[in-house]
Amino acid sequence: MRPDDETLRMIVDAAREAFLSQSFSEVAMAAIARRAGVSTKTMYRLVPTKADLFRTLIADRISRFMVSLDLESLDHLAPVEALTRLLTSYGEMSLGEEAIAMYRLAITEADRFPEIASYLYEGAIGPAAGALDAWLYRQCGQGNLKLADPRMASGLLRGMLAMEPQRATLLRQRPLPDTAQIASRARACAELFLSGCWVG
Repeated sequence: MRPDDETLRMIVDAAREAFLSQSFSEVAMAAIARRAGVSTKTMYRLVPTKADLFRTLIADRISRFMVSLDLESLDHLAPVEALTRLLTSYGEMSLGEEAIAMYRLAITEADRFPEIASYLYEGAIGPAAGALDAWLYRQCGQGNLKLADPRMASGLLRGMLAMEPQRATLLRQRPLPDTAQIASRARACAELFLSGCWVG
């Protein structure tokens, strides 16, 4: 008998494909169950509603982000390298194909399904921002950074990194940046930011 966590992984993978290619209203739970190779009974036992399924997908995404970030390793890096890694990971999460599709879906469906916009904001954007917030607060506490409001600084940094390319992609004016472009932009943002407030 297959363990529930393995079955849920199969469901999440099938759901990811569906949400990337369809509107929220078009996604059918039965179709996802078929694609995942599980019964609808099992599907509804593990994820009772489509909103729960979307929330599970978002939780999976942020879990993968946190694993790839490896926060403990940042303390062993030079400040510019640590901040570049933080911003690169954030950029890969917020500017990837899956992220753009999720943003577009949430924006398009926000009036009819406000809960999915809330799940995206609270389940992905919030925790991802928290990782950068925590690093900035820690550096301020150690006397390395001089910031009046580390949380505001975090928002400014994330906006500097992602807002322009994300907006251009959402409006279909430019293709998604690739990994090298994201890393290059993250490095430029880190260097610019630290040149103005690093005192350690």
